[in-house]
Order: sequence, then C-alpha cells, then structure tokens
Amino acid sequence: MAVFYNQATLSYNGNVTGSNITTGEIVATLSADKNAVSDTYTGMGDITYAVSLVNSGSTDFTGLTVTDDLGRYTLPNGVTEVVPLNYIADTVNYYVNGVKQADPEVSAEEPLTIEGIRVPAGGNALILYTARPNQFAPVGADAAITNRASVSGGGLVNPVTAEETITHSTEPNLTISKSLDPLVVSENGTVTYTFTIQNYGSTAAESGDNAVFRDTFDPILNISSVTFNGTPWVNGTDYTYSTANGEFTSQDGRITVPAATYSQDETTGVWAIQPGTSTLVITGAISSAANTSPADTPAAN
Repeated sequence: MAVFYNQATLSYNGNVTGSNITTGEIVATLSADKNAVSDTYTGMGDITYAVSLVNSGSTDFTGLTVTDDLGRYTLPNGVTEVVPLNYIADTVNYYVNGVKQADPEVSAEEPLTIEGIRVPAGGNALILYTARPNQFAPVGADAAITNRASVSGGGLVNPVTAEETITHSTEPNLTISKSLDPLVVSENGTVTYTFTIQNYGSTAAESGDNAVFRDTFDPILNISSVTFNGTPWVNGTDYTYSTANGEFTSQDGRITVPAATYSQDETTGVWAIQPGTSTLVITGAISSAANTSPADTPAAN
C-alpha cells in the first residue's frame, strides 16, 4: 500500500493561495514470491528458482520486467561487490495460469533481466530459471546465498520484490579418482592402484555415513597389500575380495574422509576449497586365472 498527497495552488493579482491537502492510497494488487527447488547448494549443483506472481486486481499487468540480482553481495572490505551465481542460458520457462507460454526475452544475464511478463487479472504467472554457483559462492558451515527478484514496469507504482535464501550443504560431498602404476606391466607383473577420495563438504565423512568402496579388477589381482591412509587393511575385517571375479568391497564404515577447509580472498572475493583427502592403495600381481589361496578368500561368517 502506498500513500500519496496532493495540494493545488491558485495565483491571482500577485497573491497565492493553497488548497487543502488530499490524501489517498494505492492498494497493491500484484504480489511476488520466490523459492528455490532445493534449500541447499554445493559447488557443483545447479539451482532452479521459481518466481510466482499473483494479480488480485481486475486489470491485467502487461510488459512487466523481472530482475534477479543473482545473490550480489559486498565483500567485508565494504567496497568490492561480487555475484555468486551464474544464470544458465536458455533455462527460462514461463507459465500463465498454468499454461506454458513462449519464452520471454532475456535482455541481460547479470543481473538477470526477463522482460515482457504478463499477469492476467485474477490470475498468476510463474517464471522458472536455473543458476549455477561460481567461485564467489560462499562455502562453509554458515555460508548462504540470498538473492532478490524485483518486478517493475507494467503500470506498477513501486517495484514488487521477493527473495530467497539457500544455505551451503553441510553434508559430505565426495569424489573419487583412480590411478595405476605402472601403466605398462608384464604378464604376472605387479601393479598398484591408488584411489584418491576427496571431500568438498564442510562435514567429515565418518564411519556412520557408511561409505562403501567397490571395484572389480580386470584382469584379476592376486592382492598382496591394501592400505588406507597408510594403515594396512585386513581381508575379511576391513574388506572382502573375490579371486573368482576380482570384486573388491570395503566393509561398512571403513571409508572415512575429513571435511574440506575454505578460505576467501579478501580482495577478489574468490573462495578456495581445500578438500579433505583419504587414499586407498591396493597392490597385487596380475593373474590370468583365479587364485584360491586362503589369504585371498573372504573370511567365513
């Protein structure tokens, strides 16, 4: 609701007189709401936003412009501004009263500017679009992105705004990579597989998270050594291995990975992530046939 005032003046024979002051109010009939499909984000996941517009009045709104600041914020230095989200091109979808419309015009991607939106009298419009966190997206236990959508034009006296806040996921966020040494090996030669498991999340992956490692070696290995973060693993206690098909499986809770650490450059605003890392090393001789020696046979339950 906006209040407005008006007063007239009358000039005559060098005199000026004023009228009484009238007071009126404008009742807003367009409302906006904004929501993200997910309440949390990671450094590698896209975020879909929904801006919902409702017209409770008896007149259509046409030619509206929706602008999203994509989470722009000021660094602690009080000077530099950064934008933590990138709009993903061609992801805008536009619905009026639940019916898909032609894609509206995106006249700018930062801030995201969507033009030509219509909201019929007594009706609604829904705008969906997707953004992706970038190097300026805050990370860590207390990190969050708040971005605001503003609706203007189309006869609105004042812009209508809506905002949404999502937080950085506190769950472990694991990746795994695999290397082989040597890359060229003779028959019956020995090879070492090194698996690097990294955690980009702000929470460590503990034994209760039940992370399980699996690999099927082809060619099959006659395993001679298994270590996790330098500590020897025991077959039947820490893992099981089948020399019949080369399948290696860690026991529940044996894979743990420390949390990542984060830091932000005070000048540029870029966040650096140092993932927590654990290493699984498996060494063995290449076998052309199954080896059923007791040392490589899973312990009986």
